[in-house]
Amino acid sequence: MATVMLARPESRNALNAALIAEITRCFDELADDDNVRVVVLTGEGSSFCAGADIGYMRDTARFSYEENLEDARRLAGMYRAVDELPKPVVAKVRGAAIGGGAGLVAAADVAVAGEGTRFAFSEVRLGIAPATIAPFVVRKIGLSRARALFLTGERFGTREAREFGLVHDVSPEGDLDARTEHVVSLLLQGGPAAQAAIKGLLRQVAATEPMEALGLMTGLIADLRTGEEGQEGLGAFLQKREPYWRDR
Repeated sequence: MATVMLARPESRNALNAALIAEITRCFDELADDDNVRVVVLTGEGSSFCAGADIGYMRDTARFSYEENLEDARRLAGMYRAVDELPKPVVAKVRGAAIGGGAGLVAAADVAVAGEGTRFAFSEVRLGIAPATIAPFVVRKIGLSRARALFLTGERFGTREAREFGLVHDVSPEGDLDARTEHVVSLLLQGGPAAQAAIKGLLRQVAATEPMEALGLMTGLIADLRTGEEGQEGLGAFLQKREPYWRDR
């Protein structure tokens, strides 16, 4: 397990250009690290991520259109690096996940939140839109819910976040670390190649017509069943032993 910790606690881990670049770099490097099976994304201090840093927003307000376009591409690249990591990503969330911070939660595969955490897509109240995070949020919570939350900018708590599908588990603050470790232990039971394939196939299914997706998936399952990991997993099941990735 690797932990990526947002480390700007004095600003509630708000996103600025440097932090965006560092998150992207970390996830790009972890994608190629065969020693890492699961990544936990969290924030140092009392909040997960309070959205965009005030100074960063002040800078972007002075940017030209071309500079804003390039900045938006870098921000999109950060979310893509989290979303497309070929390994499970667990968001461990406490305090607040606002705007871009809630977008990071949406880009993770599994989200565990401490009771009392607050969420919001509050960009509309600044006269802008949650455009960069919209693909990840809509995929996670659905178009109808996203429309209501994006247009009102209202804050909501963990009960609603779980109901919407933004987070998957809510625990008392004192149990958050233990609950996250339990989720990681479950993820470590799965085959790493299978998990990478699952993340890829879900992106394909979401973007493809049902019958076309069915054809793509039949080829994928054939590849997995005849591949090294699939053969090992099926053999271990039939022989009543642990597959090699669990022994490690």
